[in-house]
Amino acid sequence: MLPESTNGAGGRGGGGLAVPMAWLCAEYLADEVLRAAALVAPGSLEYRAGLQALALTVHLSGEPDGPAVGWAAGRADTWLRHTAYDRPWPPWVEERLAALRAADGGGPDLALAHTAWRGLRDTWVRAADLDGRTPGDPAAPIDEDDQVWLPAWKLGLPLAHLSLHLR
Repeated sequence: MLPESTNGAGGRGGGGLAVPMAWLCAEYLADEVLRAAALVAPGSLEYRAGLQALALTVHLSGEPDGPAVGWAAGRADTWLRHTAYDRPWPPWVEERLAALRAADGGGPDLALAHTAWRGLRDTWVRAADLDGRTPGDPAAPIDEDDQVWLPAWKLGLPLAHLSLHLR
């Protein structure tokens, strides 16, 4: 099946309903990883942020037809690298989305990826300040009562990364 099936309406661009298979496969795989890790309750804000961050990472990691094989060690390493704390994830997402837009002009997969990114970027949540540690003592415990406003991707990305590690 092509990544944007039109359910028998003549293939790509045949005038039928386009189904974003690559995005749906990425989202399914992300859901599977997060549920297996069982770090947060499905349906919670944290879960949704993690799901969208991991689905974006999977979708934008270079499999144009979606993760057809599903879980593979090489892909997991790539996803772990992209979601690592010291990596500039937001610029990478912006660059990949722009490259995909320039390459094929859009489509339902890209539209859903853009929607997920806008949601992660523009939704602000109140959570523990994970970046607020003192520079001299990186091993100091985090005070969970010290909360700040942060974009949802900052909540979802560490969850996605840790879930990948636990898989």
